Amino acid sequence: MRAVRLAPGAGTRRAGEVTLGVAGVLGVVALWELYKLLGPDAGASVGELRVLPRTSDLAMPHVWDMAARLAEPLTAAPGAPVLWLAVLRAGLTSLGIAVAGWVVGVWVGLALAVGMARFTLAERAVLPLVVLSQTVPLIALAPLVRSWGSRLTLGTLAWEGWMSVAVIASYLAFFPVAVGALRGLQSPDAIHRDLMRTYGVGWWATLVRLRLPASVPYLLPALRLAAANAVVGTVVAEVSTGLPGGVGRMILEFANFASSDPAKPWAPLLGAVLLGLVVAALVAALGVPLARFRRAEVAA
Repeated sequence: MRAVRLAPGAGTRRAGEVTLGVAGVLGVVALWELYKLLGPDAGASVGELRVLPRTSDLAMPHVWDMAARLAEPLTAAPGAPVLWLAVLRAGLTSLGIAVAGWVVGVWVGLALAVGMARFTLAERAVLPLVVLSQTVPLIALAPLVRSWGSRLTLGTLAWEGWMSVAVIASYLAFFPVAVGALRGLQSPDAIHRDLMRTYGVGWWATLVRLRLPASVPYLLPALRLAAANAVVGTVVAEVSTGLPGGVGRMILEFANFASSDPAKPWAPLLGAVLLGLVVAALVAALGVPLARFRRAEVAA
């Protein structure tokens, strides 16, 4: 395939995207403070249903209070680390698990996509099951996976708690990859597929030379979505299984300080948001060497 040169204004567009991203974050901060200023302290309810959240300092601390709390010690104990450092360590733990789950999910999704693209019967049989798998409540599935994993025996390898969390993360990550890759593998025009058959090229060679390059615009958005799903799966599974050391467990533990230290529970939530941004940036970096195949990305 002919290499595609980047447009002359690509650098300007990238700078514009970064500017819009920063503006979006500042806009969220402004909306937070505006609602805190104008919203009712007790919120608003219709019968038993709350339609507007409370704006008291206990429920909605100021953004600058949350930022200041990050620079304070985690606890009053002597030698306690500052809060941002504790969140960073927990974020790195969750990042490693999320990346492991993402890698497993990507390989499973790609394998399913190739199998469904190769055999029409496999697509008709497997694709509905792939879609149906995402209807299982994750919070109910996580304890089961942990229970099953604790009973596994893999020779001398002991099943650890983080592996169960990685399995949950991969469970969410494989779906967009399987669907996006399948769309990409089926995207070449019939005339191109017929041309490969005319040249006597086999299916697997066609996969490498035609189908995989053509799937890049579909696959990259799917990989980003899979990364976001892996982060969500990791955080939820950490909460459901009680795995210590990660952001999910920290969110659960810090929720107990909502009344005594209202700014503290927001720190791991911010860490989870930043974790998602880091993972998205890592996946975006994968698209750099594939730029010549990115004629136009297709939303997952």
